[in-house]
Amino acid sequence: MKRIKNLVLLSLLAVASTVNAQDAPSPQVEPTVENTDTVAKHRNIIQKIVDYVNDKDNSSLEKKGLSWSFIGGPYYSSDVKFGVAITGTANYRLKGCDPSMQPSFASAYATISTKGFWTVGMEGTTFFAQDKSRLNYEMSFAYAPRNFWGMGYEAGSIDSMSVNLKQNEARVHLEYVMKLMPNFFIGPSAEWIYDKAGTMERPELLAGQDRVVRNYGLGFTVQYDSRDLITNASRGVYVHLNTMFKPKFMWNKYAFTTVDFTTSYYHTAWRDAIIAGQVCTKFNFGNPSWASMALLGGNEMMRGYYKGRFRDKHMASAQVELRQHIWRRNGVVVWGGIGNVFHDGESFKKHWLPNYGIGYRWEFRKRMNIRLDLGFGKHGQSGVIFSMNEAF
Repeated sequence: MKRIKNLVLLSLLAVASTVNAQDAPSPQVEPTVENTDTVAKHRNIIQKIVDYVNDKDNSSLEKKGLSWSFIGGPYYSSDVKFGVAITGTANYRLKGCDPSMQPSFASAYATISTKGFWTVGMEGTTFFAQDKSRLNYEMSFAYAPRNFWGMGYEAGSIDSMSVNLKQNEARVHLEYVMKLMPNFFIGPSAEWIYDKAGTMERPELLAGQDRVVRNYGLGFTVQYDSRDLITNASRGVYVHLNTMFKPKFMWNKYAFTTVDFTTSYYHTAWRDAIIAGQVCTKFNFGNPSWASMALLGGNEMMRGYYKGRFRDKHMASAQVELRQHIWRRNGVVVWGGIGNVFHDGESFKKHWLPNYGIGYRWEFRKRMNIRLDLGFGKHGQSGVIFSMNEAF
């Protein structure tokens, strides 16, 4: 779910506004009526947008209190095509949080595309006093008319297997973790998932499973996080392990256990260059539904692959990215990676898929980039991604 946010693809000339609740206006000489009218006459909406876009250093990372930004405009993704999106991002510090701590953040978004896809959602992390505990949350609701190939690598490798699937989705995921030692956290987690498949040409691709699937889960999270900034790290290590139990006595028709593991590493290689690496795995033990299978592709991992074309019980992927600042607010990235979906040890050894690409970065705000990525893969897969912040 965390990955839905990156479908929110933003234009540089979007209508936006920023409010800093903690900041008070500076004292100034009271303008005359004539001057006020003159200023108001010349400060049209286009000039205000240009000023907002040019104000790179309007950052709330070091500020106290609450600040938020809104931005909206057109976006594009190979999966959902052209559309319009709006997102709002808030940075804040609760009582007892030192200014040296990175701020808590929350993002809310809404999108609609020419393909009929729409989604609304919210995600974020709240840091409590002295960073002794954290609340991670993700929630989203979507209508997604997409292509569906069925389960397994073999199905996804055949273009003619694809059928149209109109899917309604709802996701809520919560984690409350408490610090045991520096950078190390552990705590409970909960999840609710709803999926509904509409009419489709070949319902046998669902392998006899129900069109409507509900899952309720409880579990735990173990996390190590030494990143300097969650939304755009330049150094540090991130390790996240989430285990979610979904037994039958919790009203789950399809009972299974999911183990999600992600680890990321960030290192400054030379001047204005960052090397970032990531390994992700997902294992479903038991009887997962078609909607809870592990997927490859999307805006963050295996970029360029159609998300959901390759799905199976388990998934493994890895990627390495070089991020280089070039000049002023401009930068570039190059990356390479591999990924696989599988259901047993034998299929794990086969069908590893390559992934590589190049991207452009424009620093919209201090340590907040707008990105344009072009990713490539096997079976003629390619995709353009226009989004905010780094892929991981």
